[in-house]
Amino acid sequence: MAIKRHLALQEYSKDHHQALLLCWKIQVGFSKGIAAERIKVYADWFYENHILEHFQKEEKYMFPVLGNEHKLIVQALEEHKILLALFTDTTQIEDSLKQIQTLLKAHIRFEEQILFNEIQSVATPQELEKIAQFHKDEKYVDNLNDVFWK
Repeated sequence: MAIKRHLALQEYSKDHHQALLLCWKIQVGFSKGIAAERIKVYADWFYENHILEHFQKEEKYMFPVLGNEHKLIVQALEEHKILLALFTDTTQIEDSLKQIQTLLKAHIRFEEQILFNEIQSVATPQELEKIAQFHKDEKYVDNLNDVFWK
């Protein structure tokens, strides 16, 4: 059954779609024998231009709805921490990229299927407005300098 996402959270879900595409691109890159360093260049760009800001917006505007002590928020924050460490790892690039591909996908599924549902079910109209106002509909622009996944 499709999840009816509140309008205030829809832009965050669109971000998640792009992050799932990152996971797919990493997977395709490795399946085609692309060097981890090439894939990392794209992953670094995605991290700097999308992941960091997305995590910051979630942590600042969405997570306070439930509070940092809530078990779902504790889990989300821990997953953010692990993912940030993987994105910034420069020693085990191939391992880190493969873990990003797996863990980011699982993290997005958790947020989409569990966390966001909980947030939108308890958030006040004012909280939802605040969540929405800091994430306006922006056209996603991809980095097509090296389309290793094609």
